[in-house]
Amino acid sequence: MNPSWFVIGHRNPDADAICAAIGHAAFLSETGEEGVAAARCGEVPPRVKIVLEKAGLDAPLLLDDVRPTAGSICRKSVVAVRQDDTFLMAYRLMVDHGVRAVPVLNNGGEVRGLLHFLDLLQLLLPPATDGRNVKLLHASLENIASTLGATHEYGALPPTDEEDLIMMVGASSQNTVRDRLEAAKQDGTAAHYLVICGDRPFVHELAIQYGVRALIVTGGNQPDPALLEKAKETGIVIICAPHDTATTVKLALCARKVRNIISDDFISLASNQVVSRFAKKIAASSQDLFPVVEAGTRRLKGVFSKSDLVDPPRTKLSLVDHNEFSQAVKGVEESQVIEILDHHRLSGDLITRDPVRFLNEPVGSSSTIVARRFKERGLEPSRSVALCLCAGLVSDTLNLTSPTTTSVDQEMLQWLSGLAQVDPDQFSEEFFASGSLLLHGAIEDIIGTDRKEFHEEGFSLSLSQVEETSLKGLASRKEELIEGLQSLRHQNSYDLCALLVTDIRRHDSILLVDGLKSIVGKIPFEQVGKHEFNACGIVSRKKQLFPAICEAIRLQSE
Repeated sequence: MNPSWFVIGHRNPDADAICAAIGHAAFLSETGEEGVAAARCGEVPPRVKIVLEKAGLDAPLLLDDVRPTAGSICRKSVVAVRQDDTFLMAYRLMVDHGVRAVPVLNNGGEVRGLLHFLDLLQLLLPPATDGRNVKLLHASLENIASTLGATHEYGALPPTDEEDLIMMVGASSQNTVRDRLEAAKQDGTAAHYLVICGDRPFVHELAIQYGVRALIVTGGNQPDPALLEKAKETGIVIICAPHDTATTVKLALCARKVRNIISDDFISLASNQVVSRFAKKIAASSQDLFPVVEAGTRRLKGVFSKSDLVDPPRTKLSLVDHNEFSQAVKGVEESQVIEILDHHRLSGDLITRDPVRFLNEPVGSSSTIVARRFKERGLEPSRSVALCLCAGLVSDTLNLTSPTTTSVDQEMLQWLSGLAQVDPDQFSEEFFASGSLLLHGAIEDIIGTDRKEFHEEGFSLSLSQVEETSLKGLASRKEELIEGLQSLRHQNSYDLCALLVTDIRRHDSILLVDGLKSIVGKIPFEQVGKHEFNACGIVSRKKQLFPAICEAIRLQSE
């Protein structure tokens, strides 16, 4: 089953964001919700990768953008025709399925154009030539025979290549038919004539005598055997149709291929194109059906109509470990937020279209909230899910030593560790000792793996945190990290960028910053360099660092 509801943490997810998403998706499934899956909007941190491997779980699905796209609104079950199908095949398909327009595909499944019912009139009403009782027909004789349901084991074999034919109904007098064929011989077009008539031997004979391209004998009749032999010798095709002449003429016109009527002048959308970006263009178009193709190719994925844009389906989301849209997956404003589970402050930019379930608790981690939901319902997460929730809880509370830790966190970690069959202290030691970003990570990963944006009193902030078992690797990378903060600030026009490097054993941190001098100068920590502060006892971004930066903002404005 394809997921229809995603549980997802904040951008640049940390362990708690990913593990809480995994846990809450499992909880929703256990309580009867269908189509729920965990997701993420950023790379999996190295430590979390190790936890997922131990748990035997795949990383949650990566979602970069949840805005409705052409691919998400299109109908996947599509009635389509091939460019080499005949008019009759296309007509019958459209009538059988009750559609007025269909996409036309080439033999590789790529969209070549659109075919409308009105377009088919051009096939039924080809232009007249010079006033004589003739009509032009561009088709293969093989398709004509097939469309007529005719036999053609007479004369020469009908070729498969399309050719220009001039249809002539041999219903006039013998003299009139002869005069027309003579005129065709004089102007050099007799070899392109397709003569259609019933049981009129003299017309059959004239057709063979003047060397027409083909003769269609209608009404289930057959020409004289002697003429059949002569037709074979001269390469003239003879087709015997079961219908009357009038019906045969109409059906012969239906042997044209669809490729001859479609136009390249149509709008198609790549499956990843965002609805809000093309909706106005589509509304102003006279086109009524829009093919959706694979991004980077022309292969058909589906179709949609203008009516599908009135209220396009929105991605259903449960947000965990954040409640600020500035930290959420791109396009969250156009999604259907079902619920929010978080343990951070409430933000001023939280606006939803529909009522939502909102659970915000002053505990140390979102994984704690998820665990308590399991317990309150009398449910137990699987060992794998319990292990993930342990990781999220341990990470956010620094193994219950962070100032954000509550008795609920302690209770839930004890319960989860029992289900996961791990010792909490040993698990915590192994968790923080694994996957050191400071020693082995790229600068952009150190700054970006656990980074959150904040907007406070008109100022734009970026606060990152990396937790290590020691700060031994910091000195050799300090200058690179400061340059990385400067680059991040320049690219995003932040007023301040900060990285808190935390020693989880000593419960101390070093704060690296780049920002407005008026704010940096008011940060209430010991400044030991232009871009560096000793943040003794500071381990929590939520409860210690962010309030300190907010205080600096307020002080600089006084």
